[in-house]
Amino acid sequence: MKENRILMQYFEWYLKPESKLWNKVAINAKYLSAIGITDIWLPPAYKGAGGKYDVGYSAYDLYDLGEFYQKGTIGTKYGTKEEYLNAIKELHANNIKVYADIVLNHKIGADESETVYASEEQQNNRNVDTSLPKKITAWTVYNFKGRNNKYSDFKWNYSHFNGTDWDESGRKNGIFRFSGKHWDQNVDKENGNFDYLMGADIDFNNPEVVEEINKWGKWYIETTNVDAFRLDAVKHIKSGFMADFIHNMRKIKPIDCVAEYWNRDLKTLENYITKTNSSIPLFDVPLHYNLYQASTSNGNYDMARIFDYTLVKDMPSLAVTFVDNHDTEPGQALFSWVQEWFKPLAYALILLRKEGLPCVFYGDFYGVPAHNIKPMGEKLEKIIKARKYFAYGDQIDYFNHHDVIAWVRTGDNEHIDSGMVVILSDGPGGSKMMNVGKKLANTVFYDYTGNVQETVYVDQDGNGIFYCNGGSVSIWVKKENIYS
Repeated sequence: MKENRILMQYFEWYLKPESKLWNKVAINAKYLSAIGITDIWLPPAYKGAGGKYDVGYSAYDLYDLGEFYQKGTIGTKYGTKEEYLNAIKELHANNIKVYADIVLNHKIGADESETVYASEEQQNNRNVDTSLPKKITAWTVYNFKGRNNKYSDFKWNYSHFNGTDWDESGRKNGIFRFSGKHWDQNVDKENGNFDYLMGADIDFNNPEVVEEINKWGKWYIETTNVDAFRLDAVKHIKSGFMADFIHNMRKIKPIDCVAEYWNRDLKTLENYITKTNSSIPLFDVPLHYNLYQASTSNGNYDMARIFDYTLVKDMPSLAVTFVDNHDTEPGQALFSWVQEWFKPLAYALILLRKEGLPCVFYGDFYGVPAHNIKPMGEKLEKIIKARKYFAYGDQIDYFNHHDVIAWVRTGDNEHIDSGMVVILSDGPGGSKMMNVGKKLANTVFYDYTGNVQETVYVDQDGNGIFYCNGGSVSIWVKKENIYS
């Protein structure tokens, strides 16, 4: 019997090394599987420039999964290689697929510097030079002496990069494009050309680089046995490379993937999907911003249009829906935190519908102590379980009011007691007369969330009036069911 998939992002930005995340997820694997989590996205597992304090996006050595003494530590922020591999085994033992977060755009934390000729670029238009080529001292030599050639003897130098953001000799920040190099095309057009993001920008036109990264990808899959990749910052990497990389990795193992292309413009995301041969699903950034705006509109958002201009509406099979993530948390560059009151509504909108692969955020589930954000706890667990048990069958939408929207899932024969009615309001609440179909006709329903105490009777034709409170969501299911 096939259950609905749910991806969980199992980390948030402000975790401390003492959290021992690899051990935590291993211990919790059985529980997560039981409530309905089918896929887990783990943070970058290799050594970052900040050692055990690095979230993982300042990628230093992709081969060091917490095995070598580099950057002042053996383990990463999340634990050792042994603990990482054990976590993956425990997740697999509980039928959970594992997504590895991989950062291929840049390297940070070089071992040595070297003299390079480079032109400085405009910050807001990287197609315009602001200086003639000049000597700079760039941190571009990566020897990985702590690893001592284990797994790979590849050494990085300036020829493997397009540019950097720091001139050591001039003690100056900037964007420096190395002479003889050009920013990659087929990247995001923000800032004229958004190839450059941070650190030493990897040159994907260099055949040595392409060969090494493909070699590393094969090593990573064979070493860890992960099932999928979460691809970081793909808007800064030429689309052709990413399509080829995923194609090559699927020769080794039929892996899944999802990519972060942070742009709220739907057409830009659709263009990327087309350029990568519909092989790379994307996080639905436009939907995130719709949810964020709805949460900050004081009940004045037109809820009937919550899915307008979203990836999940236009390309549902290639959309990963989410409410928040590590980049949208308070204090982060993409801060756009969906307000607490709206979170249950937002999660109902991604978890209880047919379209898209929904992603649950660790910071919502467990809280973010660094910013006094409390865990959603039982509220979110209820919605996750509702997807696991009830969210099956055809979907009938009642998106015909600016404050109160609803939909019916008619249930199927495979899942006992499946079928549901979801109704929510960003305003004062309300009700809707709905038809739930023949399978659920002549039934008493109750609100699985507990937000509304009364029951609803559906007549022999499948008609009933369903309710929700103000600024709330109600999930109506059959009163006599084995999951109550």
